[in-house]
Amino acid sequence: MMDNDFIFKALADISRRTLLDALCARNGQNLNELCEHLDMSRQAVMKHLNIREEANLVVIHWQGREKLHYLNPVPLQETFGRWIAKYEHNRLSALDNLKEILEQHKPSKKR
Repeated sequence: MMDNDFIFKALADISRRTLLDALCARNGQNLNELCEHLDMSRQAVMKHLNIREEANLVVIHWQGREKLHYLNPVPLQETFGRWIAKYEHNRLSALDNLKEILEQHKPSKKR
């Protein structure tokens, strides 16, 4: 699978997005803390975290025996630049052009 495919797969499920939001709000959580955000088993949360790790959206840091999860926003930014920003640019340019056309044809106010 290409890197972007992993990103889209990781973002496709609401539970995985909730985990992303939880790490964005407070980075460096362990599995128990992340389970508090979801109504599912530890095994299910671990499965979702593994998908996020495959996409490189979550990185692990061991602190003694505790496994802490950290958000890695770089793949999201790369995906945004590759798949979203270029389409957004065209729409914004079109709106800017429309604004200029409308302003040129705007009737002047008489006093």
